[in-house]
Amino acid sequence: MNSLESFTAFFGWCTVLNYGLLIFMSLIVMAMRGTMIGVHSRLFGVSEADLPRCYFKVLAHYQSLILVFSLAPYAALKLMA
Repeated sequence: MNSLESFTAFFGWCTVLNYGLLIFMSLIVMAMRGTMIGVHSRLFGVSEADLPRCYFKVLAHYQSLILVFSLAPYAALKLMA
């Protein structure tokens, strides 16, 4: 189970699943922007003008985390193989 191939497969599938989730979240934000802004502004007390910036920050940080913790290890393992 601890072979190089299994770790490579693990990080490969982590990358695919995380990017799929990122795309899904981006589509939801684009499709339901008005509804989400209304709900989140009432729920968290953030002004409606600030929420699009917050959504962008969340998606950008998530993409950075995917790059660092999924894609970089996958690429390193592929180079080692």
